[in-house]
Amino acid sequence: MTNREGYLHTEGDLNLSENRQKWNQQHSDLSTQAALKADADHFLHQALSTPCLDVLDSADGIRIHSLSGKSYIDFHGNNVHQLGYHNEFIIARVKEQLDKLAFSPRRYTNIPAITLAQRLSALTNHALSRVLFAPGGTSAIAMALKLARIYTGKFKTVAMYDSFHGASMDSISLGGEYVFQQGLGPLMAGSIHIPPIDTYRGMWFKPDDENGGDMAYADYLEYVIEKEGDVGILVAETIRSTTVHVPSKAYWQRVREICNKHGVLLVFDEIPIGMGRTGEMFAYQHYGIVPDILVLGKGLGGGIMPMAAIVCKDELNVAAQVSLGHFTHEKSPLGSAAALAAIDYMEANNTLGHVAKAAGFMEKRLLDLKQRISIIGDVRGKGLLWGVELVKDRKTKEKDTRSADKILYKCLELGLSLKVSDGNVICLYPPLISSIEELDEAINILEQAITYAIDDTTE
Repeated sequence: MTNREGYLHTEGDLNLSENRQKWNQQHSDLSTQAALKADADHFLHQALSTPCLDVLDSADGIRIHSLSGKSYIDFHGNNVHQLGYHNEFIIARVKEQLDKLAFSPRRYTNIPAITLAQRLSALTNHALSRVLFAPGGTSAIAMALKLARIYTGKFKTVAMYDSFHGASMDSISLGGEYVFQQGLGPLMAGSIHIPPIDTYRGMWFKPDDENGGDMAYADYLEYVIEKEGDVGILVAETIRSTTVHVPSKAYWQRVREICNKHGVLLVFDEIPIGMGRTGEMFAYQHYGIVPDILVLGKGLGGGIMPMAAIVCKDELNVAAQVSLGHFTHEKSPLGSAAALAAIDYMEANNTLGHVAKAAGFMEKRLLDLKQRISIIGDVRGKGLLWGVELVKDRKTKEKDTRSADKILYKCLELGLSLKVSDGNVICLYPPLISSIEELDEAINILEQAITYAIDDTTE
């Protein structure tokens, strides 16, 4: 097995391990077996999704329920479930809009879309004042790439290795995750990649611990921009959602300076982590800077409607002669109604305040696990975005992918749905409405699964 093959088999749910085979075989419900077979027979198979883990029948709050009656606490949810499943407040608002105006043909506007654009700008304190909507995050990234070329006159892009910014040809060229690029041949010209923070093991430089351990990455970014030339855009997750690396404030402030100096647009992809997950409405608000373009999606649609957006500085309003988006559902009244309802719900229920309280609980519980369990090499997080890194040895930081694999399927067996990233990082993305008691229940399941993995390995 090559290194890249090994990487593929440890990323997300693309898992051909013995544990996955056992999971597939444990479905005893005949209706579930039939539905999974029908799904596999009729949908194109693709990495990370098909064939599927289980068949869902309903969902409410923080839980999803299978056709066979099994219930899972959902700590994955593709980061769409920020405000829980079947949120009655949001559903009522969408139903109300459905009865009035369900679709707005392109070339026309509508009040919900205008109101949402205004609200998003206000949430950035009007630092970002121009908005364009799209039916999904991938399309929003594409609009940002087009706008950057028009505004800067430069065509090269910079993003991180192993990053994900969508699954279309332009976005997989921008991103650096091999599982989406394999077998596709030449990608978009001018796509440059640099190392993501905290992947310096074995590299020729190491971070400067005095500045959050990540300033060397900023220096390397500037080196690449200067050497390459014609770089028009840097796209990055403000806080990386998969492996949950939290950059220092100094790092992003330095990157902002570098982009200003070299005429590079700074684009923050907050598709998975915006809308309150980190404890601020938008993650960049932790860092005392403003991006040129903010990209939103997933939770923006309130867990009901596909909805994405770019929110940018007024000076970028320079593309009137071209169509940046031109999507059939560009100014969706239903998507806008869902997003407005989500924002209203968060404000009415002080969701950000609850996230701050829940973050303290999560940090305390997870650090306690790290202190007691030797295979936990690191715990990282912000708000309700957490990663638990599993290692064979804390000194060498060698990845413990086998334990991660066992923990994933044991958690599913015990009723907790989560994701594994980079082979050894347990990703925890609870709904923002999760109570402290529900978070405690989930962490107890995780601890039980980790204990099982350790005992199974030592036998």
